[in-house]
Parts: sequence; structure tokens; C-alpha cells
Amino acid sequence: MSIPIYLAHECTPLLPELLAREFRVFREPDSSIRGMVTSGSQGVSVGQMERLPNLQIIANFGVGVEQIDMQAAQARHIVVANTPDVLTESVAELALGLLLATARRLTVADRLVRERLWGKRNFPLGTQVYGKNCGVVGMGRIGQAIARRAEAFGMKIAYHTRNRRDLPYRFVTDLQALAQDSDFLVLALPGGPATEGMIEARVLAALGPTGILINVARGSVVDEPALVRALLTGQIGGAGLDVFAHEPQVPEELLDLEQVVLTPHLGSATEEARRAMAELCVANLRSFFAGEGALTPWP
Repeated sequence: MSIPIYLAHECTPLLPELLAREFRVFREPDSSIRGMVTSGSQGVSVGQMERLPNLQIIANFGVGVEQIDMQAAQARHIVVANTPDVLTESVAELALGLLLATARRLTVADRLVRERLWGKRNFPLGTQVYGKNCGVVGMGRIGQAIARRAEAFGMKIAYHTRNRRDLPYRFVTDLQALAQDSDFLVLALPGGPATEGMIEARVLAALGPTGILINVARGSVVDEPALVRALLTGQIGGAGLDVFAHEPQVPEELLDLEQVVLTPHLGSATEEARRAMAELCVANLRSFFAGEGALTPWP
């Protein structure tokens, strides 16, 4: 009999199909469950683990695992695997898309055309990104992919992370100093307690009235009320945001701000990335139950 897997969150329509080819898929908890698939946003609580006494592995559809009770998983010797690398390029593309859309005021211009205002109202002037300073916070796989793309647009790259890396970019130890030196501050760091509220009022003040914040990381890394205040008062010039503190809720104050571009946490939302994530989820389970361990265990 095939190994029982609990699909706690469908994640993408392809995933149930791939799982069903190799495993017995459950949509509800069952004491026989040996593997579980969840998403980065849904996670797994200690209560869920307690209802699955035979659980051996959690396959996370996504990179971030901050919603999984890692302490409880470790105490129960449950392996946690995620899906790094395969979504890197899609997230980096979105970061540059948000950067360009915010800098060049593309969403405002699009709306004016759709509202038949071309020729009746002046389009807003944007900001050229060529020659500007791009500060990247977090220099893992995604941060490096963002830096390469920004560099191709003629931007000057600097970065801040816990540990300096062997990269051809300027390393800045102080986050406020990086913000002060940046025209665009792009967030690509992991979520979790260690980074919660890291982008706070002083960092935003350092970014300044022409600075633009881009966040494709996690909503938790930004002090969201401080960001709202900074945007409403003109303390910073704009923001491109794919993630928020209390998703799917977005602060009402942001909805009418023309200098803000908002997307619904779609960094990995491409056909290519979602297929690769689903395939890696299944491959992690296959490898683990073949006795070879997960392919991409966390950490």
C-alpha cells in the first residue's frame, strides 16, 4: 500500500496530481499519515503535529518555514523540507518589476489611459533607475538574483546581511547607513523572529523623501504602521509591496496612494516556478521515503 500523505493545502492544482501518482493522498488528518505537505503561509502548528502521531516529514511548498513550529518538529524528530532555488528567478523578476513600476509610475499611467485621460491630463513624471543606488537587504539566492538584474539596469549595488559574502558589491554593516545611501531599498531577507520589524521608522527616515522601498520578502520584516506613516507624510517617496503583515489584509491607507504599487504575494506565481516547486515537494517526499533523506531539508 502506498505511503499516506496529508495534503493540508493544495498550493497549486498540479500538486495533488503529482502526489497521487506515488502516494495515497489524504485531505484530512489521519493517524496513519507519515508525510505532510503544507504551504509557507499556512505552516504547521504543534496541535496539528499532535494529531499526526506517525508524521515523519513536512514538505513545505515554498522557501519560508516561519509558520512551521520548528521546535515542535525537532522535538518529534520530524524532518522539514522546503523548496529553495526553484522560485528564485521568478521572485527576483517581480522585485525588478515592482521597482520599475514604482519608479516610472506605470500603474498610474496605465490607469490614466484606461480612464480615457490621455491628452486631458498630464502623466506623472517618473524616476530613471539607471545610475541610481540600489540597496539590497538580504543576500541569499534571491537577493543575489535581484542584484544581478539591478546591475544590468545600470544601478550601483550595495547590500546588508548578517555575514559579508564574497560578492562584487559594497557591503554595508549598518542598515540605516545603507538606507541613507540608497535610492531604492529592496528587501529579500527571510521572515521570522530574528528579522521582525527590522525595517523600522529610523530606517525609513534614512531612506528619505525620494527613496523607494521594495518588499518581496515577508510583511513581518517591516514595521507596517511606520511604513504607512512614512508614505502618507512623504517621508519616503514610494513603495512596491508584494507582502504584508496580516495577509490578505492590506492597510486601507495604502489603497489610494499613487506612489505605491501593490501585488498580492505573487513572487513565485509563474507557471514555471509553481511547477518546479510542486515537483520538488514530491521529490523531497520520494527521496525521504526511499531512505535517502530529503533533497532540500531545512536548514
